[in-house]
Amino acid sequence: MFLFIIIFIVSMGVSWMLKSRMQKYSQTALQSNFSGKEVAEMMLRDNGIFDVKVMSIDGQLTDHYSPSDKTVNLSHEVFYGRNAAAVAVAAHEVGHAVQHSVAYSWLGFRSAMVPLLNISSRFMSILILVGILALQFTPLPLAIGVGLFALTTIFSFITLPVEFDASARGLKYISSRGVVTSSEYALSKDALRWAAMTYVVAALSSLATLLYYASLLAGGRRGD
Repeated sequence: MFLFIIIFIVSMGVSWMLKSRMQKYSQTALQSNFSGKEVAEMMLRDNGIFDVKVMSIDGQLTDHYSPSDKTVNLSHEVFYGRNAAAVAVAAHEVGHAVQHSVAYSWLGFRSAMVPLLNISSRFMSILILVGILALQFTPLPLAIGVGLFALTTIFSFITLPVEFDASARGLKYISSRGVVTSSEYALSKDALRWAAMTYVVAALSSLATLLYYASLLAGGRRGD
């Protein structure tokens, strides 16, 4: 329980820092005056990608790349923003499109797991709940639930290299293309670092939860 409290506090802290940094860096106008949309479209062209569209979507921190319909979806703040945070996020999302175009292996692994996770998510929670309640009679439901949760944990860790690589591609591009100055680059890098930390915390939280359920299963079996 203490571990979960620590992870929760860290998660809240990282989320607060990310929002704070994004808000702060969004106030820093770029000398190049590029918008997130312009950087995204330019990066796609420079990488020879002409079948991906850049779209504006509602919400905050909702930016993502959709491989299914080949769209880079940017929140309004990123799509229209002309600041260090906006171009960093836009370039990061295009980094995923570049990964897709070059068949980046970790992205392939993650994409291959999605259909399985969509199915397992329908049954995982109920199996774990039933498994805990029925543990003194049979370990089977909880064992299956733990196995399905393990897939979720594996997915969260596979996500890490995908996100780090997309950030590296995006930062390299905005630097080499002259989108940001050296001081602006530092702000963009820091913004993406805090964004990446949210995935790290999520992966650790998933691992801690998995170990907790596994300990319940092991304890139930010892009780038999």
